[in-house]
Amino acid sequence: MSAPALQATGLTAGFGGRDVLQDVSLTLNDGEILCLIGHNGAGKSTLLRVLFGLHRPSAGTLRVFGQQPAQHNPATMGAAGVALVPEGRGVFPDLTVEEIFGLALWSAGVPKSGQRERIDDVLDVLPRIKEFRTRRAGTLSGGQQQMVSIGRALLTRPRVLLLDEPSIGLAPKLFQDLIRPIAALRQARGMSILLVEQNVREAFAISDRVLVMRSGRFIFEGAPSELDDHAKLMELF
Repeated sequence: MSAPALQATGLTAGFGGRDVLQDVSLTLNDGEILCLIGHNGAGKSTLLRVLFGLHRPSAGTLRVFGQQPAQHNPATMGAAGVALVPEGRGVFPDLTVEEIFGLALWSAGVPKSGQRERIDDVLDVLPRIKEFRTRRAGTLSGGQQQMVSIGRALLTRPRVLLLDEPSIGLAPKLFQDLIRPIAALRQARGMSILLVEQNVREAFAISDRVLVMRSGRFIFEGAPSELDDHAKLMELF
């Protein structure tokens, strides 16, 4: 059996002396889509930031495919094959989509000889980007910006993709058009995905397993089918 894609043990982290995560342990299996849900302020985004090395935990360990990174920061996590699509998209409004992609490829150290292939791979997954690739990101709709944010992450050909609330501000149909091609990468490339999402119906449809977080701790773990009962789901919130 292959090592888990991500394995966090005993993570504790917070801000200003207040713990947001409290002794959190999580396993994302190789090739799995794991959905993380919970109320606002439960600690979901903080967990993703810690996993990607954007926020340092006060306690706990993290392994990526069985190996503990020498340093826990975005550069080493990216080199280990982990990519983050942050909440709020985080695109540079004054840059064109092509410039944003170019910057991402430069940052990832992809040689010029291989950049065209990387971009073509992303356009195969998210072909609508072709329609606005020369436009500045600040002129794009929310859905288009989300495509750019996801495309930027996919340029690094990650083995693990962390997605933080990709449906925010999107119509349900647009979210479907966005998330289903991403889920298909699990089959095509064996990618592991940790999805933080409030649109539980669409998220559960592509997920293998669900974690529910409340106040910095996990309070439920199981199959999406175990939460088909809306009343049970609401109890967990």
